Amino acid sequence: MLSISLPHNVEPADRPHLSAFGRDVPAFPTSSREWEALVGIDLDAKPGVYPVAIDSRSAAGPLTAAYDLQVRPHKFPTRTLHVDEAFVNPPPDAQARIEREAIELHRLYDASATERFWRDPFVVPVPGQAVSRFGTRSIFNGQPRNPHTGADFLSPAGTPIHAPAAGRVVLARDQYFSGNTVLIDHGLGLSSLLAHLSSISVHEGDMVAAGTVVGLVGATGRVTGPHLHWAVRLNNARVDPLSLLAVLGPNAAK
Repeated sequence: MLSISLPHNVEPADRPHLSAFGRDVPAFPTSSREWEALVGIDLDAKPGVYPVAIDSRSAAGPLTAAYDLQVRPHKFPTRTLHVDEAFVNPPPDAQARIEREAIELHRLYDASATERFWRDPFVVPVPGQAVSRFGTRSIFNGQPRNPHTGADFLSPAGTPIHAPAAGRVVLARDQYFSGNTVLIDHGLGLSSLLAHLSSISVHEGDMVAAGTVVGLVGATGRVTGPHLHWAVRLNNARVDPLSLLAVLGPNAAK
C-alpha cells in the first residue's frame, strides 16, 4: 500500500492520479490531506525497478511525485497433483465453454466499480491456514501447468465460506475449472474469487458485508478433494491473498 500526504503548507488537492506497471492505480482518501493506493505486483512481474508516478492538482498548482518500486527475485515451490484427465486436457467439446468463461472473467475484472466498497479489515474466508500457497508451480498428471494464482484452505466439506470484505457479487455460478464460483468486486480494481464451493448462497448483484456467508466448501471443478481456493486480483494483477491480509487485515500495521 502506498500512502500519499500533502505538505502542511498546501491546500487539499484533487484525487491523485497514479500509474505503476503500465496501469492506472486508483487512490482513496483516508483524511482531508491523505490518500492511499494499493499497487498490485503481478505474479509474473520480472525482478527489477519499476517507476510509480503520482500527479494531482491543488490550489497552488500541479503536484507531482515519483517513486521507484523494487521487485526482488523469488523462487516458488512445485506441487504434483493427479486429477481427472478431462481437467488436464479438456475434451474438444469443452473448449468453447472454457474460452467463454475466461473472457467473461476478464471482463468482470476490468469492470470493477470506481468506488471503494470495503471499509472494515479483510478477513480469512474460512478457519485455518493456507495449505497451498500463491505462486506454487503445478504439475497435473505429469504435465506442467500455470502457477497457482491463489491460496488453498483445506476445510471440511460444508464449512461456511465468508466474504473477505464488503463488495458486490458479480459472478455466482458453476465454472468448468473452478466449479461453483463466487466473484466479489470490492471496488477500485480489487476483487476476490472463491472457488470449488459445494453450494452458493448469494446471487449476482447482491451487496455483501465482510463475513457474509456466500456458500459452503466443496469439491467442484478441478480438485483432488474439498477445499476453498481464494484468489485476488488488483487492477488485473494476480496478487497473494495472504499479502492482502497483511496490508488490509485486522492485524495489519497502521
